[in-house]
Amino acid sequence: MIEINLIPDVKQELIRAQRIRSKVIMGSVFVGLFSIGIVTILALYVFTVQTVRSALADSSIKTESEKLASIEDLSKVLTIQNQLTKISDLNGSKKIDSRIFDLLNAIIPPKPNDVKISNLSINSEDGLIAIEGQAENSYAAVEVFRKTIEGAKVKFTDINNEQQEVTIASSISTSNTSYGEDTSGLKVLRFTISFSYAEELFSPKSKNVSIVITNNGNATDSYLGIPKSVFTDRAKDITEEVQ
Repeated sequence: MIEINLIPDVKQELIRAQRIRSKVIMGSVFVGLFSIGIVTILALYVFTVQTVRSALADSSIKTESEKLASIEDLSKVLTIQNQLTKISDLNGSKKIDSRIFDLLNAIIPPKPNDVKISNLSINSEDGLIAIEGQAENSYAAVEVFRKTIEGAKVKFTDINNEQQEVTIASSISTSNTSYGEDTSGLKVLRFTISFSYAEELFSPKSKNVSIVITNNGNATDSYLGIPKSVFTDRAKDITEEVQ
């Protein structure tokens, strides 16, 4: 069978272009309808679902707020809870003042130069210790007590597990010395000794703490009882030129 194409080439190209245009238009329509559907769904979600969820969340917040507000002494409860969170930090930084008893046990001289403590105060802000006491052996016992404090050192292990040793007292002063009678009618010398203490003494960072007493190589009663002011370094020799 013989077929004869009577349609010109130009007409065929036009028909082909019309078909392509139709396909493009249909595809664009489908894409547009799909986009409109997506936008519609998103709009419904934003303006409907989100609105409902927001309303439910606001309602829940309001309900829980009313329950919280109904708790009696709420401000006190919150304050206590806040303080509880800081307990561990406070425990880690608090001073171990109980070490003062180890210090007293080490610095109070034995008889006949023993002293009795009537009052003791620790000023942690200024780093001062004040001891009010009395001695039966008059000024000699007070001087021994003072020199013992001067020779006191604290040995401890630091945070690096290294052994350290520091002098406990500095700026030692004796004041308010006067005679009086104790409860048994015995004549005693009353006094007050105050000094600045090394922070390592009460620091929680100091471990394995012990108190040692040194007097620069002198530990005899004669040295302890003699005022320190009578000792000094020997004067140096001088050479005078002969004119």
